Formats: sequence, C-alpha cells, structure tokens
Amino acid sequence: MTDTDTTRAIGRVAVVTGGSRGIGRAVAHRLGSGGAAVVVGYVAGAAAAEEAVSAITAAGGRAIAVQADITDEDAVAALFDQAEETFGGVDVVVNAAGRMALSPIADLDLAVLDQLHRTNVRGTFVVAQQAARRLRAGGSFVGFSSSVVGTQFPEYGAYAASKGAVEAMTMVLARELRGRDVTVNTVAPGPTATDLFLEGKTEEQVEALAMAPPLQRLGTPEDIAEVVAFLTSPEGHWVNGQVLRANGGMI
Repeated sequence: MTDTDTTRAIGRVAVVTGGSRGIGRAVAHRLGSGGAAVVVGYVAGAAAAEEAVSAITAAGGRAIAVQADITDEDAVAALFDQAEETFGGVDVVVNAAGRMALSPIADLDLAVLDQLHRTNVRGTFVVAQQAARRLRAGGSFVGFSSSVVGTQFPEYGAYAASKGAVEAMTMVLARELRGRDVTVNTVAPGPTATDLFLEGKTEEQVEALAMAPPLQRLGTPEDIAEVVAFLTSPEGHWVNGQVLRANGGMI
C-alpha cells in the first residue's frame, strides 16, 4: 500500500452496514486504514462491532459502532443521523449486511423466504434510500450481490433471487442520482472464506468451490474489501451503475 493509498480517504466518512464481521468488517477496516472515518453498523453482536472499531482505531483511524436493523427505516435513518452528527456528513455507504438460506425451492419454508428477502431486498432498499438522500458530492454507494446469480447453483434459488433484486436496483439508482456526482455500484463476490459461507458445508464442498475459479482458491474478505475501496475512491469514480463479479474468474 502506498502513501497515497493510506491517505486518499482522509476527510471522508463511510457507513458500512454488516461491518462487525466477514466481508463488512474487512471493508470497514480497509476504508478506515485509508483515512475514512467509519461508522460500523451492526444488528447483533455488540462485542464484535466494538472489536471492529478497536481494530480501526488501533491502526490510527476513527470509528464508532452503531446498532441498526437495516430493515427498519427509522433505525437506519438514526444510523445516518449519528454518522452526520459525529463526523459531519456521509461520503461512502457500503451495504454489506445480508442473510443467506439454502434449500431446494420445493422445500423452502416460506417464512424463511420472507426473512431472507426482508433483509436482502428491503434492507438494501432502505439503506440505498438513505444513501440517495444523504451522500455528498463525490460520494459512492456500494451494494452487495453474489456471483451465484450467475452460477445458479442448486439450493440457492431464494438467495439468488434476493441478490438479483439488488442488481436490478443498481443502474436505476445510478440514473436517479444524475447530476449529483454520486456513483452506485454492486459487488458480487464468488466463494469467499467467511463464517457465513463456510457454515454447514463439508470440507469436500468447500474444496470443490475453492477449485471452481481459474485461480483455484477461495476469495478472502480482504480481496473484496480492496474492490470496494477502489469503487469508492476517486480513482474508481468513473465506474458507475455496474455489477462487478469479484470471483476469481467464475462464470
């Protein structure tokens, strides 16, 4: 990392939902190490959120943790209020919060489907709505999809459908923000070594997924965080309305 990389976000403020673990935590740490003040949004697990904050501040950054369920519009508005009150505004919004449920379509409990779509679709919409209202000029919104929208693996029907909705919002919001100097993009990771991904999978399943990309490994949260850092940087500001499949070369 060059000196420019570590200072280019100084003075900027980033809101990262799902920032207490996995990819969201890596994103929060990467943006914090780049000089941004970071609001670590989380829905549960206050200790993990505070650990994420401590890691950022220990490295010389500024960060706070704020609890908010992304499906609750009042809680999300309060999260953005706290970002503005503490740090003066919002320049970057990354919605890394999400939910996964795997099942054949024929067998999925519809209550689980409703919970999944409430978080992944409504939650993304609620966060995007606040981002659209509050991002300052030069700012960026990054949502999260999944490469499974393209790979279409069995048992991912409900999850892929919810992430397809996120992709559908991307260009629409980018066009709605015409003239604001704000970019909107979505990152669609492939198999990435997070607790959410590894949960419930056998070693054989994990190995098979690791060998699927031509690079023959799982992605890491840090791999994805670097993509987000680029998209939210001045260098990445010409990329707008896109879905970027960060997956090591999977279809």
